[in-house]
Amino acid sequence: MRKAIIRFHYFKLILISIIVAFLSVLLADSLKKITGLYEDQIFHKVSHMPFLFVLLPTIGITTIYFLRKYLFMGKANKGIKEIYQTIENRRDELPAYKIPSHYFNGFLTVIFGGSTGVEVSTVVATAAIGSAAHNKKAIANIYKTELICAGVAAGVATLFGSPLAGFLFAIEVIAKKLTKTIFISCACSALVAWGFMFLFESNKLFNFTVTDWSFHAVPYLIVLSIAAGFVSVYFTKTVIFLKDRFGKINNNFIRVNAGAILVGLSIMCFPQLYGDSYSAIPELLNQIHHQTFTIGLSLLLVALVILKPLVASLTLGAGGDGGVFAPSIVVGAILGMLFAVMLNHFFNTQLIVLNFALVGAAAALSAAIHGPLTSVFLTCSLVTGGFVLFIPIIFACFIAKYSAQFICSYTVYSYKGAYQQKAAVVNVG
Repeated sequence: MRKAIIRFHYFKLILISIIVAFLSVLLADSLKKITGLYEDQIFHKVSHMPFLFVLLPTIGITTIYFLRKYLFMGKANKGIKEIYQTIENRRDELPAYKIPSHYFNGFLTVIFGGSTGVEVSTVVATAAIGSAAHNKKAIANIYKTELICAGVAAGVATLFGSPLAGFLFAIEVIAKKLTKTIFISCACSALVAWGFMFLFESNKLFNFTVTDWSFHAVPYLIVLSIAAGFVSVYFTKTVIFLKDRFGKINNNFIRVNAGAILVGLSIMCFPQLYGDSYSAIPELLNQIHHQTFTIGLSLLLVALVILKPLVASLTLGAGGDGGVFAPSIVVGAILGMLFAVMLNHFFNTQLIVLNFALVGAAAALSAAIHGPLTSVFLTCSLVTGGFVLFIPIIFACFIAKYSAQFICSYTVYSYKGAYQQKAAVVNVG
């Protein structure tokens, strides 16, 4: 009798995980495609009149402010912190309105230039789908964490075209543990995402091909990984600092517009910072490939490494929806480009710039989300032949993660724990 009850519960878990995954795939795919479409259209239309870049983030974040105030219960979105609170506290749930709230707010943030991505918005919205399924007590009232992870796994898998990355992200970053039921729910979700990608062709995020890597680059990759750890900590501290400062501004009009205008001015000076900035990566790689070393190009890469975390933090501080997921990938890739270009020019190392861009992206993401395995498989899925770099990327991800933890532990000691308490919440979203 007991075994029959257990089998029945497993059957319910599998069935509801599949339903949650299917809905999450539809949400993630639609948000990814519609955001990419409108982001490109608005950017190209406004690029002929750069002064309009100053206004676009204000339009987007102001619209989000009024949507939150009048449509979404007046509650601010808190990113992945909401998921952790829901999992840790049995009585907490992700309300159903979080699905449209994160969907529309993430969309509006990115298409109007907010320098973040829709990844965290997708993660929380798909987690809310899982939470809503859990609330249906007659269906699956004992599997809250499992169903939240099922939604998240499908969402991340769809965004990056990697079911394994979605599976690992849900376990490594969201659940932070592995049980039989969590494995079952995430596996079912990853299979649904894989089936969707099999039926509907999924393009790589970047149209490049990795062909080879050399062992002579290993020492440089180690240094790049440590540098990515430093950049990740800089990003985290910037988010903490600016969110604190903006949180102390009582006037909503000033808080929203001060941050949005600063974001707009940054985009006007550096259009590569617009939205998720994924389109800037191929442009920069092609620019590096087709021209010799110039001081101007090097200074541009340095500026983007410094400014992308800062402008993303301003976006979040002003009220935009998102997190550090996309900015970490972008800033890590640009850091890798800068590193390879400088070494090739001054020391004739003949490093492959694309390889260093991918390793930098993986390392920075790993340090930011504390998910090295997720970062490995996600980054290898960004380009054709990405798994050629599996070995250097896996070493880079673990080096960057522990480098960032070491830097954080030193900072925690210096600032008496205040940083650690906030960084645990800010790191992913």
